[in-house]
Amino acid sequence: MLMDPENTLFVRGTRPVLLPAAAPIHDALPLPAAPDGTVTVCGGWSIVPRLTLCVVDDPADHGIVVPALAAPVLDPTQGADAPGEQADWCTDSERAGGALVLSVDRMPDVLDPTALLGSGTARGGFVRAVV
Repeated sequence: MLMDPENTLFVRGTRPVLLPAAAPIHDALPLPAAPDGTVTVCGGWSIVPRLTLCVVDDPADHGIVVPALAAPVLDPTQGADAPGEQADWCTDSERAGGALVLSVDRMPDVLDPTALLGSGTARGGFVRAVV
């Protein structure tokens, strides 16, 4: 399913984040945090982080395609709301071996991926990159 780039947000960092809102994959994703507080690894899911398109896919029939170049990127290392570059997010994802995919109903007013992990409304976890 093609996502509207306005309903997605890429966040740079050592643990890069892809935040899709109102995504058709939401219910197929697991809860993002295990009972011990560790981040869930989405087994069987994969992410292909590329400059023009980012694909998130599961082993069944769920997946999204994000027109990545048109989607907003945040770079918290440069300030809370500092814009970033998609190429840098892709590099972050390659270094990390994937990205934290957190699906939400709507974009939060304040971005705090750690709070989203335990919110009970976000779904997802770490998704390994296809190399």
